[in-house]
Amino acid sequence: MNATDRTPADLLRSALAADPGRPLVTFYDDATGERVELSVATFANWVAKTSNLLQGDLGAEPGDRVALLLPAHWQTAVWLLACSSVGVIADVAGDPAAADIVVSGPDTLEAARACGGERIALALRPLGGRFPQPPAGFADYAVEVPGQGDRFAPYAPVDPEEPALIVAGREFSGAEVVERAGAEATALGLTGPGSRLLSGLPYDSWGGLCAGLYAPLATGGSVVLCRHLEQVGEETLAKRIESERVTATAR
Repeated sequence: MNATDRTPADLLRSALAADPGRPLVTFYDDATGERVELSVATFANWVAKTSNLLQGDLGAEPGDRVALLLPAHWQTAVWLLACSSVGVIADVAGDPAAADIVVSGPDTLEAARACGGERIALALRPLGGRFPQPPAGFADYAVEVPGQGDRFAPYAPVDPEEPALIVAGREFSGAEVVERAGAEATALGLTGPGSRLLSGLPYDSWGGLCAGLYAPLATGGSVVLCRHLEQVGEETLAKRIESERVTATAR
């Protein structure tokens, strides 16, 4: 983490400058058998495209609230960093009726319809696949994002002191996210570049978000993010920890 890193988007830019080819997010869905590995460069490209979608097509402005009705997933991590890049508030599991934009997974579409603003749906299928039939009233993320630009520049500078994240009823500024992620990294076993944390925690708390994204990003480490980890036996988990060169776990 550099002294100039004041927002999560800053952390990603520093990671990209330092070592774009290293792994950043490795995702497992143990209900489907999916495994996806994203390097810093690939992850940053998804973030840039999503940021352009958010700012350009969806008209998001700093201070707007984006309800993220999404599980712990690599695409959720992309949306969290895109929100930081644009300067909007990522409201994790927030009230869609109080949001300017809602981003929903396939299991929360009915609740998401309460949003009076723009609605985006994620199928959360392997390889970022689209819905076979787009949900009525929603734009399909997998259809909208590929054509977006690979570089992103916010229309207005992002203020690190403004609200950036709401999770479990707690609000954080961008600067607070960066500061807490760095401060809590050591306790998670993240000791610096090369550290690799396996997290089976959901994204519904600060602890889950810190272990599953922000702390690895802040320390030059990486995360093995596991959804439905409860479906895996101890022997399979031990093999994964070995094969993925995991140095710490958060379960």
